Amino acid sequence: MKLLIVGLGSMGKRRARLAKGIDPAVSISGVDSAPDRREEVKALGIRAYESVPAALAAGRYDAALVCTAPLTHAALIGQLLDAGLPVFTELNLVSDGYAENLRKAKEKGLALFLSSTMLYRGETQYIKRQVQAFQKPVNYIYHIGQYLPDWHPWESYKNFFVGDARTGGVREIFGIDLPWLLDTFGPVERVHVEKDRLSELEIPYPDSYFVTLRHKNGTKGMLAVDVVSPKAVRNFECFGEGLHLFWEGNPKALYRFNPATKEKEPVNTYASVEHDARYSDNVVENAYVDELQNFFDVLAGKGKPRYSFEQDRETIRLIETIEEA
Repeated sequence: MKLLIVGLGSMGKRRARLAKGIDPAVSISGVDSAPDRREEVKALGIRAYESVPAALAAGRYDAALVCTAPLTHAALIGQLLDAGLPVFTELNLVSDGYAENLRKAKEKGLALFLSSTMLYRGETQYIKRQVQAFQKPVNYIYHIGQYLPDWHPWESYKNFFVGDARTGGVREIFGIDLPWLLDTFGPVERVHVEKDRLSELEIPYPDSYFVTLRHKNGTKGMLAVDVVSPKAVRNFECFGEGLHLFWEGNPKALYRFNPATKEKEPVNTYASVEHDARYSDNVVENAYVDELQNFFDVLAGKGKPRYSFEQDRETIRLIETIEEA
């Protein structure tokens, strides 16, 4: 398989490394406008080009991965579809170009695959199974936060997409976590929002949100989302009469309450865990691997994507409702 990775920053390099782990025979080329990034990936065996047209002129590819800043995705996806390539794209955060690119993909019979990595976490899938098997009303409380300057400690938060109001850090958290919450608890019918600023961060959006979601099935959820928490936090609790689940964001911190023993019991959803030490312990490489494998299976006609552009359009509408409330 020959892959073209557009964008050779942290995510592009991660996707390249994990793709090689899945299939050591995969051939990877890359695109990035930054000369230092093009030089850096030579050590990974990646031949890099300054632009998509230059890469397309140099060879043929089986698929492309878009790993650039979200606001650049729509045009790049369209360009790659026009070239006849199936496309995997990172989180978009905006629905720019969705109608046109969906039309192109359908007309050309090409896969259009959207990342939603939390749907591939063993912990979220366990929570979904437990909630759906329970078949009674539940509530959940979920706090997700991390200090924005710590997201990419190697660069200023002002220099990548979280500094833009349309793709800000809080919006990215919603974009990451709402898909699995909607997958687990169903669509939302009512929203209440409180938002403000707790920090002196130089960002053009509120840094802290409290959001109450009323799902159509009666579930109530309370989200606390921020970019000011000094410690990276992902604390989830779900409860109903006879069910109580706890998750602290990493594979070693998923628990189910046992009513018989009155104790929290650990739940293990992974045989082994891969983790990149540059990131907080709630970033698990396994989910990124499973997501890429899903994409490769789709390309081979052996599977369907767990998440679609149509679903993401509804997620983005919910994010916009929250931001405008």
